[in-house]
Amino acid sequence: MLTYFLFLLGFVLLIKGADFLVDGASAIARRFNISDLVIGLTVVAFGTSTPELFVNIVASARGNTDIAIGNVLGSNISNVFLILGISAIIYPLSVSKGTVWKEIPFSLLAVITLGLMANDQVIDGDSSSLLTRIDGLVLLAFFTIFLYYSFSIAKAIEGLDEHVPAKATSFVKSILLVIAGLIGLTLGGKWIVDGAVTLAKSFGMSESLVGLTIVAVGTSLPELATSAMAAYKKNVDIAVGNVVGSNIFNIFFVLGISATIKPLPFQTKSNLDIAVVTVSSLLLFLFMFTGKKRSLDRWEGIVSLFLYGGYIAFLIIKG
Repeated sequence: MLTYFLFLLGFVLLIKGADFLVDGASAIARRFNISDLVIGLTVVAFGTSTPELFVNIVASARGNTDIAIGNVLGSNISNVFLILGISAIIYPLSVSKGTVWKEIPFSLLAVITLGLMANDQVIDGDSSSLLTRIDGLVLLAFFTIFLYYSFSIAKAIEGLDEHVPAKATSFVKSILLVIAGLIGLTLGGKWIVDGAVTLAKSFGMSESLVGLTIVAVGTSLPELATSAMAAYKKNVDIAVGNVVGSNIFNIFFVLGISATIKPLPFQTKSNLDIAVVTVSSLLLFLFMFTGKKRSLDRWEGIVSLFLYGGYIAFLIIKG
């Protein structure tokens, strides 16, 4: 019973830890005269994906690779179908030409790269595969390219500064917030992985299923809060950019770090989830040309939610 309580508490610690880390790091960055724009593209963007990162670090270090891979794939699926679906229903999401022709294709490149890396040994005739440390370093190299691109387009993004915490905080308090955030993220990540493993064993579920559903949605809550609020405030570039950027971040950085820490065995059954991530990115791209051009309309948001519901139902039936 205690494990399940800590499992739920872990999500609270994870999300509050990310908040504290963003607040503290933003205040420290301001003290060193770093612009809101840079803070928004680095600290805030990193902050919304730290839950996935810390869960994966704990899971990969302890050998729970199904949770590590399932968490990233499940988060990316929920980001597009669930989070963008809800955001589009709140307010139709018109996006820039750059998002349509560069960022969404870049997220598609990320999942295709992962699919090739995860199956390279299977293609050679082996029965199993592995995301090696070399694969992890290659993913991190791609992330560096994406980071460079993000800075190059920074000035074209409207409303970014509104998502940077503006509170004036003393240096000591800022340091304490960062420390508290890291402690919350570390403990939260550990308790979530412990709870997910126990949950999987108790109900006869696979670790992969728990990672793809409960853990994935729980670690995606910061993205949901950010995108939904951005849609409500009509900062549509933030709403879409947060999700697309998070999907790229999850594969190139989170899985890159996880595989570098410890090679991740890959089960071929996860290819189905890679296929769903690929379809979600392709569908998001196609939605930009249906209805209003370069816009995710309300009806497309509803379709996305139905697709997510169908995917979750399929996982539960299969698992």
